[in-house]
Amino acid sequence: MIVALLNQKGGVGKTTLALHLAGEWAGRGQRVTLVDADPQGSALDWSEQRGHEGLPRVFGVIGLARDTLHREAPELSRQADHVVIDGPPRVAGLMRSALLAADLVLIPVQPSPFDGWASAEMLSLIAEARIYRPDLLSRFVLNRCAARTILGRETAAALADHDPPVLASRIGQRVAFASAAQTGRLVHELDGATSAADEIAALVDEIERLPRTRRAS
Repeated sequence: MIVALLNQKGGVGKTTLALHLAGEWAGRGQRVTLVDADPQGSALDWSEQRGHEGLPRVFGVIGLARDTLHREAPELSRQADHVVIDGPPRVAGLMRSALLAADLVLIPVQPSPFDGWASAEMLSLIAEARIYRPDLLSRFVLNRCAARTILGRETAAALADHDPPVLASRIGQRVAFASAAQTGRLVHELDGATSAADEIAALVDEIERLPRTRRAS
């Protein structure tokens, strides 16, 4: 499966989610490749930091910040169980290429009405991609949620009326994610980060229950 994390709004945690989805699948014995399609190269930086820390490689990270991604990602998927794409912010050609490459698009949003409003352009691009990929799956993911806030509940309720729908799993605003990123680690490798690791595992479980699309050959 090729999963792309995309949102034209920056700062919503795409890279963090991409790394941890890849790490969770790798921890379950799956072969995973993470494609850093963001010209900023944050996932590549994380991988380099992991090497500096002397930590073992748990999944491959490659840079493909170009608009031929839709042709290259399917080839990568033949060598892996999952390809996770850390998508670019506001680069139209790269965004369209990532959309055409994906089987599932995850749209991370923070619990804020501004994030919901900013998603309109993203949804338009998904609708455009479905002309060529009518079975393309997409879901919102609530990320960086403060615990039990009214705003989080209101954002989830607002997104419930959208197509695509929002996943039930939510990822909290936790210091553990920042600590992991700085040291080239994943939250399940940190002491005292059980809640963060459990949230990622629940998100992967929910993704695994989604219907699978069949890519035309």
